[in-house]
Amino acid sequence: MTRAYTAARREIATLRLASQRLVDSLSSAPAETVRHLLATQAQDFAGAKWSVGIRTPGSTDAAIDAALAAGDIVRSWPMRGTLHFMPPEDLGWMLSLTAARTIQSAAGRHRQLELTETELERARDIALAELAGGVVLTRDELLARFVAGGIPVDGQRGIHIVQRLSLWGVLVFGPLRAGDAGKANQQTFTLLDEWVAAPRRLERDEALGEFALRYFTGHGPATVRDFAWWSSLTLTDARAGLAAVRDRLDELVSDDTSYFLARDAVAATSATRTGASTLALPGFDEYLLGYQDRSAALAPEHFEVIVPGKNGLFLPTIVVDGEIVGTWRRTVTAKGVSIDPQPFAPLSSPRRRAFDAAVARYAQFLGRPLLPNA
Repeated sequence: MTRAYTAARREIATLRLASQRLVDSLSSAPAETVRHLLATQAQDFAGAKWSVGIRTPGSTDAAIDAALAAGDIVRSWPMRGTLHFMPPEDLGWMLSLTAARTIQSAAGRHRQLELTETELERARDIALAELAGGVVLTRDELLARFVAGGIPVDGQRGIHIVQRLSLWGVLVFGPLRAGDAGKANQQTFTLLDEWVAAPRRLERDEALGEFALRYFTGHGPATVRDFAWWSSLTLTDARAGLAAVRDRLDELVSDDTSYFLARDAVAATSATRTGASTLALPGFDEYLLGYQDRSAALAPEHFEVIVPGKNGLFLPTIVVDGEIVGTWRRTVTAKGVSIDPQPFAPLSSPRRRAFDAAVARYAQFLGRPLLPNA
């Protein structure tokens, strides 16, 4: 039976900290963190790794790379036309629910690029032939194969081809390939069916319920509209998914709006919450990006500070007790990493010390010394 609670809006942020494993985390490995969240936004690769790392005590940037190299985490476009990390076994059924709408939304851009379905189908055949047997290619190598097959990849055509093949369930990102001396590591692609050995096969109704249960467990409290926005599902499908698992969730009401979260999460958070928290979150973190309505954590007057010019680029944030109170910037050099906090208002001495501890953890995650600001 669903339990119902009432809460003030600020309590929603506190509960989200716990559900997202940003406080009192139970995760012991990066893959466990990603599995709990189901998916975490990952177009900013370095920031996405920190999103996993901050929720996984003792983890390192290298450990996230190792999880990706082992296939314990995969990276693809499961929702909203945006890159995410997700568990490998869940990617296929997620795409079965979301890919068609993402493909439809890209149709206008494909017309601008003069990218035809015939070319895309030919690119699929090339990829299947070139990558069969566990072959892994960098993006440039894969695009060169398309060009050799008579498919132009100039402008943005190349990335749109790769994305479409990923949405079709043909491609997935593979392990990083070490760059030459002084050069960054390179992303690679391989065949999804060969990279993911044991995909889950879910019927449509079961998949909708699984989607809802995993989202509200890893992101709740959240509304059904939050879920529909996050998942790329229609509101009708989002409601159907919620209805299928509603008896496995609790409900919280705030300002006459229903929010859903994991069973017993309210009681568990009240019992285990241990004092104040100060976090240095990366840009595009699920704590902010996981919801259509972000007002529980971010005051409306600060939104354009986090997203300058409303250009879709989300800056890293300082979070104190669930509230976003500023941004921060990093500078990485051969000597180490320095952090420049930019709070909306001056931080008190205790909060500044807590922030310093948070960024020290970030430097440890990177495996670099924390340097003083210039």
